[in-house]
Amino acid sequence: MVAADEWLRPVEKEVERRYERYRERLKALAGEVSGEGGGTLSDFANGYRWFGFQRDNALEGWWFREWLPEAKDVFLFGDFNGWQRTELRLERGQGGVWSVFLPDAMYADRLVHGSLYKIHVHGANGWHDRIPAWARRVVQDDATKDYTAQFWAPTPFDWGGDGEKTPLLGGVPPSAEGGCGEKTPLLIYEAHVGMAQEKQGVGTYTEFAEKILPRIAAEGYNTVQLMAVAEHPYYGSFGYHVANFFAVSSRCGTPEELKALIKRAHEMGIAVVMDLVHAHYVKNLNEGLVELDGSDHLYSKPGPEGYQPHWDSMLFDYGKDGVTHFLLSNVKFWLDEFHFDGFRFDGVTSMIYNHHGYTEFDSRDKFFGPDVNDDALTYLTLANHLVHEFRPGAVTIAEDVSGMPGMALPIEDGGVGFDYRLGMAIPDFWIKMLKEVPDEQWNVWDIWNIMTDRLPAVKTVAYAESHDQALVGDKTIAFRLMDAAMYDSMEVGKPNIVVERGVALHKMIRLVTIAAGGNAYLNFMGNEFGHPEWIDFPREGNGWSYAYARRQWSLADNPLLRYWQLLAFDEAMIEAVKKHGVLCENYPWRLQMDQGAQTMAFHRGRLVFVFNWSPVGSLADYIVEVPEAGKYELLMSTDEERFGGQGRVKVGGEHFSFPSPDGSKYYMQIYNVSRVASVFIKKTK
Repeated sequence: MVAADEWLRPVEKEVERRYERYRERLKALAGEVSGEGGGTLSDFANGYRWFGFQRDNALEGWWFREWLPEAKDVFLFGDFNGWQRTELRLERGQGGVWSVFLPDAMYADRLVHGSLYKIHVHGANGWHDRIPAWARRVVQDDATKDYTAQFWAPTPFDWGGDGEKTPLLGGVPPSAEGGCGEKTPLLIYEAHVGMAQEKQGVGTYTEFAEKILPRIAAEGYNTVQLMAVAEHPYYGSFGYHVANFFAVSSRCGTPEELKALIKRAHEMGIAVVMDLVHAHYVKNLNEGLVELDGSDHLYSKPGPEGYQPHWDSMLFDYGKDGVTHFLLSNVKFWLDEFHFDGFRFDGVTSMIYNHHGYTEFDSRDKFFGPDVNDDALTYLTLANHLVHEFRPGAVTIAEDVSGMPGMALPIEDGGVGFDYRLGMAIPDFWIKMLKEVPDEQWNVWDIWNIMTDRLPAVKTVAYAESHDQALVGDKTIAFRLMDAAMYDSMEVGKPNIVVERGVALHKMIRLVTIAAGGNAYLNFMGNEFGHPEWIDFPREGNGWSYAYARRQWSLADNPLLRYWQLLAFDEAMIEAVKKHGVLCENYPWRLQMDQGAQTMAFHRGRLVFVFNWSPVGSLADYIVEVPEAGKYELLMSTDEERFGGQGRVKVGGEHFSFPSPDGSKYYMQIYNVSRVASVFIKKTK
């Protein structure tokens, strides 16, 4: 890691210290399994096979276990014993693990699939009815709105030969003409199951599998990233205030219905990545982990150190063995039980800094000084080790805005081990441009620099906008571009200068982002066709309405509205990127930067991209550099009529190169149309 980046030479010892810290922690945790250090991290991360309800066929009954080291007394109760709080006392065992055995002879007819239960815990904070940390299913009572754990022991789900490897393995897709190495580049469709339906209500896993997965497949995306999977009491938190880390969000259906969704996605060649929230947890006493054993330091550090004031939530104590065991077991649980193909780790910046990222990262010391949370950094390295040990084909993505060196580099090289990092500066750049800079002042160098600001070895997920850019208080790019005109001027054939500009820039922004911004690409559902307005979940401030917590697919399906043209462009863009292996090339190569004409040209793989950002400057016989001599054909253009353009350039048109006077470079002449991006391919015959 240091050898590849001279900027890190002054902190080489710190890089080595971090690596050794990880190695020591790995040895210690694996050693707990075998007693001699001969175990693996995967062996260590088996808490979900021990805690909670576990079947014991030899004894013919069920064990129930929970880690509550500072509890004074613990009872299990539920509908199976008439909700008698102090009838079933748990016994305290080694390491603060409490347990009780329920024999079939006494409970077979009472403790049944679907039974409701809680634990009654006596601790320093008094007596409280709580939901166990390892509960596999948590449901809400419609009348009281109270959450309760549910005994979940269905017929085992039939995976029917579902592979243990992500569909992204296997190298280059059959249609690709470029070399992609070991893994196919990620084309991620970010989705929220609950708001994925057009109806004003909560969508289900079954509806998503039946209605949305076919759309994702048809659009050409090869990965779906599911948000808000783990149970969370407040729907409007977008799944970020998790209460129950081993329970699937019951709003959208059962665990088996989520498994069926994932199985169906795999059958369609789509990998499923989970948005994993290990950065914090909900502070609610009734639903979550806080003070579960009566203390304020079971899963968190005591006092203010255990609280995230910016998010009003609790922080994990990543240096504590019991917490590490809980979180690593959670990582393995989702891979093992649900066949997820990897994770997007949420809130990494908040995890790895004691200030949670609320600073300017303007010096090297910010990445290696006392503000770095070593325990969190070590935990993330262990989590990546576990993911790739247990499922070698799985992928991990870091949501880190700070640019921590080594975040997406291999562990053996001194890195944290993520496969990708999110290119979070790109959407911020586009919002800033659209809000603050008039079109005629857009600088092509600014666009180029933000797209290529990454180290060669660091794989980056590029995106123009995700769910973050459209949450209440903000707008989608389409709505920011066209605003009120989207309500009455999106009809096909109805000229409107605001809509014309918006449609043109929407396509160009996405194309330059995918073509130059990284090694993978992400889109939030519906944004590919210019979904209007914002995302706003039901809350008191909007009358508990679902009007903005849904996706209006009918807009894209209506041939009379221009949304289908944006969708057609997105599908063509994704197909071109896949077919010609654009993301297989690490970097785009700059050919020409002409600020006077607001035109930039670059090539990546076999494709040459020309972007004219000028609102007015269409240039005939424009000379643009090409990478080598030959015949170039216009493969696609954002100005095609099928994409809502004016068809001012002819797709399939041929352009022959000519040399510079000294023969060192080659050029071609094109019609360089304003607010249009053109994609050329060098013909081999």
